[in-house]
Amino acid sequence: QLEVSEELGIAQSVISRLWQRFQDDGNVSRCYSTGRPRVTTPNEDRYLAVTAKRNRRSTASDLSRQLSSATGTTVSRQTEYRRLGHIGLYARRPVRCVPLTATH
Repeated sequence: QLEVSEELGIAQSVISRLWQRFQDDGNVSRCYSTGRPRVTTPNEDRYLAVTAKRNRRSTASDLSRQLSSATGTTVSRQTEYRRLGHIGLYARRPVRCVPLTATH
């Protein structure tokens, strides 16, 4: 184990722990991470992204209502903000521009 750790540049305790796990289970793959399950599925996240991009002026509450009517999943506004922010859509106010005239 010491030779392997020096060869790979990994601590010997890591090699020892992996070897012990391999002898116990016959497998050293990572366990599925624990935590709170997500409210939305990847398909529902995709649905949110498509509807948000289709209608850029819709609010998170509108998107939440559309999602619940389409799939039956109720989602909070904060979750909507997080999901949209994850794909790069953030809340922005539309810019009001002064119309250009011939003198400009």
